[in-house]
Amino acid sequence: MKNIFLVGLPSSGKTTLGKQLARHIRYRFVDMDSLIVKETGMSISDIFAHKGEPYFREEEARILRAIRPDSKLIVATGGGVPCFHDNMTYIKQNGLSIFLDVSPEEIVDRILKHSSDDRPTYQKADAQLLANLQQKYHDRRSFYTQADITLQGESLKVNHLLDVLKDIVTI
Repeated sequence: MKNIFLVGLPSSGKTTLGKQLARHIRYRFVDMDSLIVKETGMSISDIFAHKGEPYFREEEARILRAIRPDSKLIVATGGGVPCFHDNMTYIKQNGLSIFLDVSPEEIVDRILKHSSDDRPTYQKADAQLLANLQQKYHDRRSFYTQADITLQGESLKVNHLLDVLKDIVTI
């Protein structure tokens, strides 16, 4: 069975929706950021602070390519994964990709309400948080929209996603 890769900005719901979807279709859920933390022994923030973003992006590409195709996985990619090292092409060749298209304004609301300060580039106290997210959305959208499926608003519910997937993959 094809792996399913969830792409989108941080706090777009990749982990939350991914875990729910995995339970419903009996796939295993994996979070790429968690795999990087486990393998490096460092938090994402520490990797950015001590090794830099280029090192982190290389780790993302390495982890992505270590995921075996057809493993019945739901993979929550990091927000930048599709944008570096030709990763989006790799994702599309090795599974089904789904873009969770959430507005920067909604993401700011989510970060302020629920998120810890474990994201190196998105801190609650940052006065430029919305502007930074709007810029990231603008910069990354051309990669995200290459996904096989785009979900927005009310379609970002597991039941809707199941309806969409039943017509595409055998689940």
